[in-house]
Amino acid sequence: MGPLIVPDSSLPTTLADLLSNSLVLRQTAPYLPVSALYSLAATSKSLHHIVLHSPEVFRHLDLSTVKSAVVPYAPLDSGGISWRSERMDESLTEDEFYSGPLRGIFSKLERRRLLQNVHTLVLDGLSVPADLVREIIAEDRFNVRILSIREAKNLNERKLMQVLRYAVRPTRPQGSPRIKGIYFFGPREPAPKPDAQSNKKPSPTISRGVMSSQGAQIGAEWNLKSSEALNTALARTEDKWYQCTGRVLAKRPSLEWAETLKACEGIIFFDVVLCRGPRHDPTKAFVSEGPTTGVPNPASYLNPAIATVALGPSGCETCHSCPEGAAAFGQSPVSQFPLLSPLPLHSASIRAAQMPHTIDGSRPPPLFVRCEECLKGRWCERCHKWWDEDCYTGSAIAQRTELQQTEFTEAVQASGASHLAAKKTIKVIGVRRDCFGCGHTCIDCKELFIRQCRTCRNEYCIEDNDASSDTRCDWCNYTSRRTLEMY
Repeated sequence: MGPLIVPDSSLPTTLADLLSNSLVLRQTAPYLPVSALYSLAATSKSLHHIVLHSPEVFRHLDLSTVKSAVVPYAPLDSGGISWRSERMDESLTEDEFYSGPLRGIFSKLERRRLLQNVHTLVLDGLSVPADLVREIIAEDRFNVRILSIREAKNLNERKLMQVLRYAVRPTRPQGSPRIKGIYFFGPREPAPKPDAQSNKKPSPTISRGVMSSQGAQIGAEWNLKSSEALNTALARTEDKWYQCTGRVLAKRPSLEWAETLKACEGIIFFDVVLCRGPRHDPTKAFVSEGPTTGVPNPASYLNPAIATVALGPSGCETCHSCPEGAAAFGQSPVSQFPLLSPLPLHSASIRAAQMPHTIDGSRPPPLFVRCEECLKGRWCERCHKWWDEDCYTGSAIAQRTELQQTEFTEAVQASGASHLAAKKTIKVIGVRRDCFGCGHTCIDCKELFIRQCRTCRNEYCIEDNDASSDTRCDWCNYTSRRTLEMY
């Protein structure tokens, strides 16, 4: 046995010495893009060995910023011109064509024995056909736990739903599928803004009125920032699902997706959850057996639907709760919580992806989410106040009920007070559509934004009618000569 060689303590610590520590490497590698990792591996033999032989480096792999992962071809719908110019095999399918760049990257990682180390895979915005998703879920060469395919291109949703239903079938092998979470419905992470502004002169734009001016744009931006700061302070978290965000998803998912999430419940988790309103429970919902009037009953049964509206942490405006109960993190079943954005960098567990992070380190707020059908007539789209089924039955159409008006009139007559004084003492609930721009609003928002024109006596919104004033609508406030424009 040779003599023990002790490293010279007088030599400075190198980057290779730091990265050779698995803890430091695991905390550092997710922040580096793939191009930076390969550039680092090309600097020296020691760093090359650390990057390409450590299982910690590619545990979180983000390919959304890799240029070679983008399909550089034109769509195949142009008569097959681009297809034939490449002289490709006629037996090549469309999914194989669009998944070519990603298959090439996966092949390289597999040859270097790095593909098995990937636990979190981000493919946002790339060309990801459903067949490629099936391979990631089903094949043993992949070991992905969390997959992100938000805003993916060339992805057949119906085929993807079939892949997911087959993966969670009752006769599946034990321990499958390996994948536990999929990000699909939410928007992808925004690209980081450059610190230094470009020296190029801005291109001239056509003026489109007062709202296109620089002052109006700055004011709108500050209003948005102040609203987001207020929501964060009230909910004590920056996660949109726990704030009074309103509609979280830009596009409402189909009912087929709700059935797919119902089949995957408890096996594969998504960045959305199913609505747990009482109308989705067949034991609580009302099922009419007599003749119908053509208008659905407010308490009738609803098929499973995805919750798309975030209602904030305070619950119902009257009872501050809901019939199905709020979802409390750490106490309620994990199937009641969505995967939160951004993706966790240092862990591929579902708990890490679902855990909300509060700004003060306190206990996470409760989660109140519903689908729009369960909130019809009982949710204000401006201030996001809402009432549950126990506090306000509502109606099938989004208007205030006749019972409210009757109770209001009787209270005014019984008290003998003025109309304005009685209006302050009685709390009118429910919503109606007073403005097509604002959506369904409550009585408080109507008093703030809806005015009655002194000239034509019609109601108007002071925010959506740009040319209006506080006393006149945009039509009556327009002083120039009016002409009838047919087209």
